[in-house]
Amino acid sequence: MEVSFNPFSAADAATVVGMMEQFYAIDGYPIDAAVSKDLFLQFIENGALGKGWLIYADGQPVGYVILTFVFSFEYAGRIAFVDELFITEAMRGKGLAKQALDFIKEATKMLSIKILYLEIEPHNETARKLYLSKGFTEHKRGLMRYKS
Repeated sequence: MEVSFNPFSAADAATVVGMMEQFYAIDGYPIDAAVSKDLFLQFIENGALGKGWLIYADGQPVGYVILTFVFSFEYAGRIAFVDELFITEAMRGKGLAKQALDFIKEATKMLSIKILYLEIEPHNETARKLYLSKGFTEHKRGLMRYKS
């Protein structure tokens, strides 16, 4: 299977948002497709926000990955967050997420990313094992949020 990672373009909006709907449905998260499309277009127009790629297998889109950027004094520069990594249900278990993580780790070097963060759902033991096998470690700090 030939796998490639193509940077997002405006033409990818419908494909990516459709996959987002599938991704969010896994854990019952709400999504407004129109808002997500607008956010997608805003994201790709402003390179300071991050980078995103469609994942193709044998020429067909089968997933996507999004990195968002943050500046950190603690880590002396730009850090990134794997905001989303999604593989379609039919293509899971074929090593695509592993390849995506290898791709992202290389991309972080080219993008001068100092550290890469991600989050997983507590019930997703498969993802936790995958990330640990790819060199990610459990973080000692807890993630908190404030929604304004």
